Amino acid sequence: MTPPTRRTLIAGWLTLLGAGTLTACAAPNPTTSPAAGTGTAITHVHAITRDPESGDVLLATHQGLFRLQGGELTQVGPVVDFMGFTLTPEGRYLASGHPAPGTDLPEPLGLAESTDRGQSWTVLSRGGASDFHALAAGPNGVLGFDGQLRASTDGRTWQSLTISAAPAALAISPQAGTVLATTETGMLRSADHGATWTTLDTPRLMHLIAWADDTTAVGAGTEGHLLTSTDAGDTWTSSDRPVGTASALGAGITDDGRTEALLVIGSTVLSTTDGGNTTEQLL
Repeated sequence: MTPPTRRTLIAGWLTLLGAGTLTACAAPNPTTSPAAGTGTAITHVHAITRDPESGDVLLATHQGLFRLQGGELTQVGPVVDFMGFTLTPEGRYLASGHPAPGTDLPEPLGLAESTDRGQSWTVLSRGGASDFHALAAGPNGVLGFDGQLRASTDGRTWQSLTISAAPAALAISPQAGTVLATTETGMLRSADHGATWTTLDTPRLMHLIAWADDTTAVGAGTEGHLLTSTDAGDTWTSSDRPVGTASALGAGITDDGRTEALLVIGSTVLSTTDGGNTTEQLL
């Protein structure tokens, strides 16, 4: 694959705003949702993961945070366009983006934290200054990209870092702290919290990346394939056929030890435990 083709694929993904809409049930607190009582149409999902405490699927969207349980979506907390969303290894929620008008939060959000599973948010830093489109947390702190790659050990003070290409997505392994970054020129890896980077040899260009554990990572290819690495990114296995272009990707380990990937493709939420060769529709 030539570099111009790679750039075209990444540019197409970055402008993708979703091929369909998801419909959510009324929010539990009518004051937090402009569509309370009538349902909320979700136009784009920026991030997907599982809540480590409940096991529910979390969707960070253009219309706010939603919890998926039993095939139904419930809106949680204030309406914020969550451009960036991640969980710390301890299970705290971190986010960035654009609060809805009337919300008592700065625009842009900067880095905000929720310790009550998304019901409320406290701005930690860079409120009014940063909109982190790529955001990841790990044992060594937080990495975010708002046009500049930034690192923080406490979520409050930041250091600017150098990276060879703008990251479309960032992911940090939960214990080792290994960082993966998807860029238009390929996958980058860092063992020192983003201070230095090496380029990985991957069979396909990826735009999304997520860690399932310290050695297992899952990536979404720009041509629709799902890729899995079990050696921290050294080698990758691609799904037999495309599963579709994902707008959000999450990963984890199931109770029986399988690697689960969560994907949002168009208007559907999918789960796969065999590298994308078969999928289960969750919504």
